[in-house]
Amino acid sequence: MRRTASPPALALLGLGVFLLVLAPMLTWYVGPHAERTPTDVNVTSVFKGQGKYFDQQKLKTRSGQELTVTRRVLGDVAASEKTGRAVWNVSQTIDNPRTAELDDPRKSFQWTTERWVTDRRTNKPVACCGSKPAHFSGEAYLKWPFGVAKRDYTWWDSTLGGAVPLHYKGRAKVRGYEGLRFTGTVGPTRAGTRQVPGALVDRPKSAQVNAEEWYANSGLDFIVDERTGRILYAATGPRMTLRAPGGKSDKVTLLESRKLAFTKKTRQDAVDFAEDDNARLRMVGTVAPLGAVSAGAVCGVAGAVLVIRGRRLRRTPPGMSRHPVGA
Repeated sequence: MRRTASPPALALLGLGVFLLVLAPMLTWYVGPHAERTPTDVNVTSVFKGQGKYFDQQKLKTRSGQELTVTRRVLGDVAASEKTGRAVWNVSQTIDNPRTAELDDPRKSFQWTTERWVTDRRTNKPVACCGSKPAHFSGEAYLKWPFGVAKRDYTWWDSTLGGAVPLHYKGRAKVRGYEGLRFTGTVGPTRAGTRQVPGALVDRPKSAQVNAEEWYANSGLDFIVDERTGRILYAATGPRMTLRAPGGKSDKVTLLESRKLAFTKKTRQDAVDFAEDDNARLRMVGTVAPLGAVSAGAVCGVAGAVLVIRGRRLRRTPPGMSRHPVGA
């Protein structure tokens, strides 16, 4: 008598082995490789708050005004695919009530454009692909790295043109979703120069002077998703002033607000994105591997049992004895 296993039993056993091999691959290879900064981003974040700004037409500072900061981030997919980096084009406008109605970045109170290039795995800055600023530093920018740790980080402040230390302050919730909180401040720091009428900075004898631009920030506040590094909430307290060349005191307040923070819609959008990102990463790194192990074990055991017990018996030809002569 000769026994052979049935094809369904072998297929079931093979499927079980495949799933058991697939599980560690998902955990140790696919999961970590899924933690990459996205390249096809298209996100708009809006900050609002009360403050003051310098009215260039009236040549005076207006107080008690609603200020709006709008930041648009658009990924350059073609450049990202070519270089393997995350290439993001960033446009940011600051609007007062008058310019906000125009809905035109060229007419905003302030409009800046940047091109951020980072390593998709580490989130570290990369000087390539026409990055602007060409050289910047720090660990956090428009997002934190994947797997945010409970420690202090350095954050790049574009207005300052330098990295700022942010201190870990524990856990906090945004719209019911928990993240890690980081805060910091920036003391008064010279940030550049601007040509203005001398009379504006108490230099009436000079028609034009290169006034010093000074920047400070009374409250940088971020709440960040722990796994993905996505910013769930952000607030800033900027103060931008002018001083006479070599001056020791502020003469003109260009912009000041105690708090410009994410709007409710921006916060909700950030939480929705974070929940979706986490669900995808959990599926690849946890749910799928556990499912593969469970299903692989069941299929493997069932297939092995069928192979052992369900082998096909090939009968001997008619007239032939099943036992040797003399047995």
